Amino acid sequence: MPAIIQLLPDHVANQIAAGEVVQRPASVVKELLENAVDAGADQIRLIVKDAGKTLIQVIDNGKGMETSDARLCFERHATSKIKEATDLFRLYTKGFRGEALASIAAIAHVELKTREADTELGTFVRMEGNTLVKEEQIATPKGTSIAVKNLFYNIPARRNFLKSTSVETRHIINEFQRIALAHQDIAFSCYHNDNELYNLAPGNLRQRIVAITGKKTNEKLVPIEEKTPIAEIRGFVYKSEFSRKKRGEQFFFVNNRFVKSAYLNHAVMSAYEGLIPSGFYPGYFLYLQLPTESIDINIHPTKTEIKFEDEKTLYAIIRSTVKHSLGQYNVAPVLDFNRDADLDVPYKYKDQQLREPTIRVNPDFNPFKKEAQKTPSSFGKGPTQHWESLYTQTDAVHAETNAQKTSEALFSDTATNAATFQIHRKYLISSIKSGIVYIHQHLAHQRILYEEYLKNSTIKEAVSQQLIFPLEMTFDSQDINLVKELKEDLEGIGFLFDKISDSAVFISGVPVNVDQEQVNDIFEQLLDDLKNDLPESSFSQIDGMAKSLAKSLAIKTGTPLTGKEQEAIVNKLFSCKQPELSPYGKKTFVTINLEDIDTLLKH
Repeated sequence: MPAIIQLLPDHVANQIAAGEVVQRPASVVKELLENAVDAGADQIRLIVKDAGKTLIQVIDNGKGMETSDARLCFERHATSKIKEATDLFRLYTKGFRGEALASIAAIAHVELKTREADTELGTFVRMEGNTLVKEEQIATPKGTSIAVKNLFYNIPARRNFLKSTSVETRHIINEFQRIALAHQDIAFSCYHNDNELYNLAPGNLRQRIVAITGKKTNEKLVPIEEKTPIAEIRGFVYKSEFSRKKRGEQFFFVNNRFVKSAYLNHAVMSAYEGLIPSGFYPGYFLYLQLPTESIDINIHPTKTEIKFEDEKTLYAIIRSTVKHSLGQYNVAPVLDFNRDADLDVPYKYKDQQLREPTIRVNPDFNPFKKEAQKTPSSFGKGPTQHWESLYTQTDAVHAETNAQKTSEALFSDTATNAATFQIHRKYLISSIKSGIVYIHQHLAHQRILYEEYLKNSTIKEAVSQQLIFPLEMTFDSQDINLVKELKEDLEGIGFLFDKISDSAVFISGVPVNVDQEQVNDIFEQLLDDLKNDLPESSFSQIDGMAKSLAKSLAIKTGTPLTGKEQEAIVNKLFSCKQPELSPYGKKTFVTINLEDIDTLLKH
């Protein structure tokens, strides 16, 4: 019987390794930027075209490589970071697998230019599918320039599984931001399709955070700093009033390596307990420095997950440090979010002594005498005769008023004889010929708004309400570029733009059914939804935008509705083209036939 176990050819083994290391263009960006940081560069430039599908190039001024290293770096398991197995548990550098460049070269065309500082000529190496195509000596600046072209050119199935250009670009920018935030002493720049996205000068941590997230971030930051025998913690957290409904800027770095940890995130959230409403999330930029032997970063291929030796103690340290800083900067004492500021004691009266009020009585005051002088009495000859009739007439007036109120309650829109009913402030019940229909008010309103926005964006006849003063909203450069792409579509549904700068958007008009206070939350939700999955076609962009806006503006569960509002939702829902489903495919209503009701009530 022939043997069935065979050794894989090198090109197949390299493609399998590439599948583990290179999941998308952002994976290549991460590996190349980390190599540039490890090379000791203080200036790193990232150039991307077509979301990395056509070109990913990283240029640094690090120490460079000699000729033999330039060729050897493309071999599997070739690394300068590890010499023995124990080195895996005391890592101070970024990359160390020894598979990154070999895996990238297996699925792309790679060109490497590198030169050490003490040599006159550098080395040029071209690889195609892990095959050496060209190697020669060239004149090149000190450092390394590596260009990855035509990613996944020999694995079309992997290339077809990539997301849209906008989504892949977002992943690339995320990786760039993480590495730039971890190394504030290095100058970074980023270009996409010849457009400069970032140009970050070296500076301190606060300056780097503000440069990436926008100028408005500076006022949100509360500094964090704590040194213990177990760990050193520094960084910034957001003030509680700047918490958002979406997880925005949340960054954990351990020994200058970005990590994801639900456990540590819970420690920060617990420090904000009682400070932010339920469903809101704070932003933070926290840097932990721990002994390398107390952590294990080999539990995940991308090295973004980490295991700590003493998690419980670290949890307690983070929680107490964040809570202490919030209290130190007068953030924590404000616990009551629903208090009425009008009831606060003014500062100028705060420390004054209370004085007992004086009562002044006029002994000559006679109300009957004064009344008699003003108007003659109609109740009798004297001013005090038949005074009991005053109370009789007053009672009659009160009785008439009460009767009127009762009548209004009986025949108001919310009375029990209305055509529709609302139960538990969640469902609407309406009778139909065949039985009863139960309508989910939130999902039904989503469908109504969704079709309205699609119609308005198509015919460009949406009605807007002008704002007295333009509303300013600050975003990072990634979100600003997305707003610019969607500007025309947003104008089609009623948003009017005064101007769009490099860090802010100025809104001068909003759709008629949108309050000014909602605009910021609406845009945050919209950008977050579209960044997660923004298809290529313009119609799909409009569709995604309409879905997001409908979800944000639809009547929420728990909102009481008048009879007229209930009837309006029922009528508009059944005027929709597809009333039975919400924009996200959930049922908007169910019907119960009279036969089913009769069956339930049979004894």
